Amino acid sequence: MDSNELIKKVRKIEIKTRGLSQNIFAGEYHSAFKGRGMMFSEVRAYQYGDDIRDIDWNVTARQNHPYVKVYEEERELTVMLLVDVSASRNFGAEGMEKRDMIAEIAATIAFSAIQNNDKIGAIFFSNKVEKFIAPKKGRKHILFLIRELLDFTPQNNGTDIAAAVRYFSDALKRRCTMFLISDFIDESDYRTPLNVAMSRHDVMAIQVYDKRDSEMPDVGLMRVLDLETGATRWIDTGSSATRKAYNKWWYDRQQKMVTTLRSSRVDYTSVATDEDYVRALMGLFKNRSTV
Repeated sequence: MDSNELIKKVRKIEIKTRGLSQNIFAGEYHSAFKGRGMMFSEVRAYQYGDDIRDIDWNVTARQNHPYVKVYEEERELTVMLLVDVSASRNFGAEGMEKRDMIAEIAATIAFSAIQNNDKIGAIFFSNKVEKFIAPKKGRKHILFLIRELLDFTPQNNGTDIAAAVRYFSDALKRRCTMFLISDFIDESDYRTPLNVAMSRHDVMAIQVYDKRDSEMPDVGLMRVLDLETGATRWIDTGSSATRKAYNKWWYDRQQKMVTTLRSSRVDYTSVATDEDYVRALMGLFKNRSTV
């Protein structure tokens, strides 16, 4: 992608996703992500119903009347985008390419984060960690992040979610909110790394997939390419047995993903490239805000 085309694409995504984050996600984002803790604000006289654990005994002794500590939410968060940049993201038969939808979802989350004065960073991964972008604030930083998402060329083609999550847990020691954005075409077992990450951080998952990932069309003899391994083979898609076997592979892999995320207590959503990711994100945020 040449520089002029890239600039135009970045600007187009900025206009669309910043508008979404301002007009749709601002309230949902704030209520879904509560901040990393409570910060002491002031003391006031004890009132009936106050928690006695909040009594400030030093002030109470001086004033000869019970006083309690008042806390306010410490709003600033660190948000990390753990983004799959493996070769399978380049596929797009229905609707957008997966890489473009991933970029828009990431940008929407990023603009929502900075509107709430949160830092935003990213880790790009394939079967290796490809790039670490330290969390920062500001529009300039987000535009850099979007440019990287659109134009980044990974050195590897495969996918290893487990390795990426382990890297995230090692790199980010303070509690933060992490969005794992991937098509989840990965045969590795990432349950244990997710459990470790969840013990310290707030983790969510967003699956972006193409409907051709999930169902093989009946178009006769077809040559297929595995984008991640580079292997090619001829498949008779006219065979009902072949289509059923493929559909079972997809179903089993989806069940593995859902079981793993649920057992690790990771909130998640799935969205196809020809569907509305706004609705998927809204559902994810609303479910969290009501918990």
